[in-house]
Amino acid sequence: MSRKFVDFLNEVAGIMYVGGILSHIIIGAAIGATDGGTATVIYEYKLISAYILILPGLAMKLMCDIALFTYWNERGRWMIVKLLCQAFLAVNAFVFLVPMMPKLLALAEAGDPSGPVSEAFHALEAKEALVGMSNVIPLVTEIFMGAFKPRLGQRSNTAGLAA
Repeated sequence: MSRKFVDFLNEVAGIMYVGGILSHIIIGAAIGATDGGTATVIYEYKLISAYILILPGLAMKLMCDIALFTYWNERGRWMIVKLLCQAFLAVNAFVFLVPMMPKLLALAEAGDPSGPVSEAFHALEAKEALVGMSNVIPLVTEIFMGAFKPRLGQRSNTAGLAA
């Protein structure tokens, strides 16, 4: 597999991952979960898109960056920061966020489809929102590191050439 192909897969993975997250935010903000029927539709969508876009995109990004780190010796500090951010994002996704979605869906389905969602639903949804918001800084940092590859305190190879 070529380096250019891995870079391409990394871009596709980023689109899947970030696009899936943005779609979760937009559907929640645009429609809202005021009644059980609407909440059911929203969380069915969120669960499916997490399985199709978010988790595979994040896993593919991790695999690509690990390949760049190990096989292509991409060992700059920016890559280490990028991998640490991805590790945080992966733990948040696989351990906290995605396991909450079936619970939220079950709570939405448990109530009256035309009636308001339960307090338990609102409490878990608020927790999901907080955990999701904790991803903002690591996500932006990870994207920034990949796009700009800053030296982060490392000296340039050409630092001694200017006279």
